[in-house]
Amino acid sequence: MKRWKPWAAAAAALTVLATVTACTANSPDPFGGGKKESGLTAEQAMAGASEQVQTVYKQNCLSCHASNLEGRMGPKTNLQQVGGRLTKEQIVKQIEQGGGGMPGFQGKLKPEETAALAEWLASKK
Repeated sequence: MKRWKPWAAAAAALTVLATVTACTANSPDPFGGGKKESGLTAEQAMAGASEQVQTVYKQNCLSCHASNLEGRMGPKTNLQQVGGRLTKEQIVKQIEQGGGGMPGFQGKLKPEETAALAEWLASKK
């Protein structure tokens, strides 16, 4: 039974690594990067977001992009000025198809949720 302990620890470590890799900063940036704006609070970052958008963001985006949109996995996951870099249509495509380390959410989010999230993010300039 003792022989399984090292394997179990290794399997747990690989599981954690695989989870973090989904948000990796080593991949090409899905949203075009951006400067961190230090001092932006979660409330300021969520300004203008409807209840629906806030819920979708908190359930699906928060783990990689943080509550203040600055990104948890480095500057490549920063969304604070994403609307200055990408159009709403480009943001919709990124959300649906993913890429650059980001998983796609087509089939996970309703089209109206994706559209509302993209419209709000496109306003972040």
